[in-house]
Amino acid sequence: MHNLQNMKVWNKAIELSTIVYEIVLNFPVDERYGLSSQIKRSVVSIASNIAEGAGRNSTNEFIHFLGIANGSAYELQTQVVIAGKLKLLDLETTDRLCRQIIEIQKMIFGLRNKLKNDVNKILG
Repeated sequence: MHNLQNMKVWNKAIELSTIVYEIVLNFPVDERYGLSSQIKRSVVSIASNIAEGAGRNSTNEFIHFLGIANGSAYELQTQVVIAGKLKLLDLETTDRLCRQIIEIQKMIFGLRNKLKNDVNKILG
């Protein structure tokens, strides 16, 4: 098991979640069950899957859940770009969120590679 509070990528994902939730509060009411809902589900999925994987019994399971978290990060990135194109987000906010998402994607990628290398060293 891994200590979540010490995992930089999990903390960044939690931070991104709170920022995104605050931002989508400004979306129009008619987006409450549309793009706003999808964005919130995606952003929460990133931190949640990192946490679920960290709490699993094997490194391979952790790697699997990091893959799901990364997929959610790409989904969120797509939704943020769409929200920007629809003018639900201004250009500065869209760019800032995309930079944060890409940072998390890189961190997940790096952690997955490290864990895979650790497994390969054990196996031999």
